[in-house]
Amino acid sequence: MNALHPFSASPAADRVHLRLMETSDLHVHVFPYDYYSDRPIDSAGLARTAALIATLRAEAANTLLFDNGDFLQGNPMGDYIAHERGLRPGEMHPMIAAMNAVGYDAATLGNHDFNYGLDFLLTALDGARFPVVSANLLPGPLAPPGLAALPRYTLLDRTVRDGAGQPHPLRIGVIGFLPPPIAIWDRRHLHGRAEGGDIVAAARALVPRMRADGADLVVALAHSGIGEPDHVDRQENACLPLAGIEGIDAILSGHQHMTLPGPDFAGIPGVDAEAGTICGKPAVMPGFWGSHLGVVDLLLERGTAGWRVAEHRSAVHPIAHRKPGRGVVPLVSSNPEVITAAAPAHAETLAYTRRAVGRTEVPLHSYFSLVTNDASVKIVADAQRWYLAEMLKGTRHEGLPLLSAAAPFKAGGHGGPDYYTDVPAGDIAIRNVADLYLYPNTVRAVRVTGAQLRGWLERSAALFNRIEPGQPDQILLNPEAPCYNFDVICGVEYRIDLSRPPRFGPGGRLLDPTAGRISGLSWQGQPVTDDMEFVVATNSFRASGGGGFPGTGVDTVAFEAPDANRDVLLRYIAEHGTVAPRADATWRFEDLPGTTVLFDTSPAALDHLDELRDLALEPAENGPDGFLRLRIAL
Repeated sequence: MNALHPFSASPAADRVHLRLMETSDLHVHVFPYDYYSDRPIDSAGLARTAALIATLRAEAANTLLFDNGDFLQGNPMGDYIAHERGLRPGEMHPMIAAMNAVGYDAATLGNHDFNYGLDFLLTALDGARFPVVSANLLPGPLAPPGLAALPRYTLLDRTVRDGAGQPHPLRIGVIGFLPPPIAIWDRRHLHGRAEGGDIVAAARALVPRMRADGADLVVALAHSGIGEPDHVDRQENACLPLAGIEGIDAILSGHQHMTLPGPDFAGIPGVDAEAGTICGKPAVMPGFWGSHLGVVDLLLERGTAGWRVAEHRSAVHPIAHRKPGRGVVPLVSSNPEVITAAAPAHAETLAYTRRAVGRTEVPLHSYFSLVTNDASVKIVADAQRWYLAEMLKGTRHEGLPLLSAAAPFKAGGHGGPDYYTDVPAGDIAIRNVADLYLYPNTVRAVRVTGAQLRGWLERSAALFNRIEPGQPDQILLNPEAPCYNFDVICGVEYRIDLSRPPRFGPGGRLLDPTAGRISGLSWQGQPVTDDMEFVVATNSFRASGGGGFPGTGVDTVAFEAPDANRDVLLRYIAEHGTVAPRADATWRFEDLPGTTVLFDTSPAALDHLDELRDLALEPAENGPDGFLRLRIAL
């Protein structure tokens, strides 16, 4: 039998323990299964999280369960349902079926929930047996009728029991927020149909209305992270200023795939990373893919002015632990009802992802993609360039140098030491193509100057810490910089001087316009000048301004393709039959004699050390959290 939480065990009348539980960024991870490596895993899956939910429900007298968005896109099951099989009206999406089985009280939308278009989103939401709210989703003149019907907030009327066992009516207001840049990131789906309004402005307008409508408590489901401390218009990560708004009692956050409480947000003013508070208010962020369950325990006290939060505690509960020498150890088993809800779609997804489309003569992995030229990145760049070379024929852009930008999507980081692309030489299946290109972006081309091209590369170089020449064993990677923002631009050659300060911060903020790490930038052996012009093949997210890269944005888009990058990659492999992408010498680090840096990668990288030719690299020590640490002489 589960022991009651101290707030529930309290015998006092007129004091109520309410437990708020949150998942976020599930990304269609229902099963504890990695479709890319085609094997079960223990560190992800709503089926596992559901077991935690059942346990923690039993510990509290009153509970509510919420999801914070990004549940419809993110793995091959999501792509298969959206692109291959389709979702007919009245048919239950497997992710929604699983969420219904768990018993959510409410949810909000994340940016990736729009990746398959508004019509698909609304059809999927038709099956939800819980309200889905979005306060700052603004329908446009071309919006489908169902979009305006989505509530901006909801009021949940519940009967709760106090410490003496007496029932009380409680009205919980639930409001949800999504990142405002959705109209940029998914322009092809949302132009004229919907956009994201400012989070803080929406909260200021609606929270007083919720209180006027009788809300005793207001919970904010913010698919938004912890960023700038002060309010910035249309701020992507706005939880700090959001928490400062009067009338909000708890912040359930997400989007950044990190955890709070915990060290991820240590040292940020206004955030107590140990206690799990933002501006003194209880807050959580529960990782991603169901890796953790976020829990906020509130002790409510009723007085003459109504209910107030007397005490609060925040925690995140993992579904697995990583133990030295044992790898990932599960803490819970899968919930059979959740497994049953998505079992047919799981079986269909496996059959779909196992189809072979071609062969590769070389292994395609991302273990060294952040420190040297990499075949898994090069094949994506080659496919984009191959496709656009044909598409641009007869346009005013034909004849300009055609470059191609690609980044490693799976290269460790917060995903852990198993989060890498690894396609062995031999058959390439659809699951391998999806592993090489994770996102449902479409191909774009942008037209840039030499100056913008250099700025683009400077933005990419924000991945690295500044390195002191002549010093040993300095940490190479900035942990705040995600690998998917490390664009390698194939078709030019350049060096990165790590001894110089970065021009941009990891989030894209301009730090010093005079700083420059990129040296020796050349095209076909000639130095690139500021006034030269190029066409760069990329994806819809980057071309629309995602990541804040110079040379991107609506004004520079030269061509919008109808095809997804992943489909182009699949077509490229199928047409060539057998591929052997060469990791050309596009970029390298500037020589820094007497200097070594430490680079963390997967232990599986040891099997591929013999593939490296131009990098002086050796094992250094055991890295943190199961990573392998390597030493590189610059």
